[in-house]
Amino acid sequence: MRSEKKADLIAELQRLLHDVFVAREKGENYPRLARAHGYVDGYMRALLESGQATKQELLELVAAERARVSGPATRDVAMESASEIAAA
Repeated sequence: MRSEKKADLIAELQRLLHDVFVAREKGENYPRLARAHGYVDGYMRALLESGQATKQELLELVAAERARVSGPATRDVAMESASEIAAA
């Protein structure tokens, strides 16, 4: 039962994310986007605090939904180490 409930929660979050990314692509006004982001943020926080999802699961879900709506990332970004930054 728990896995079915989690699947439903993740599916709802995916729908909310889809709505946010589509609204942004369409150029919706700021209040609409801010409200949609608030719903997503609250939903994700509830999933994290209840133990229904991990931070990594949510990051992967957001990245996948963003890619689905907006296309793939334009490039990969590599983090530089502190020593590389200091040497520059």
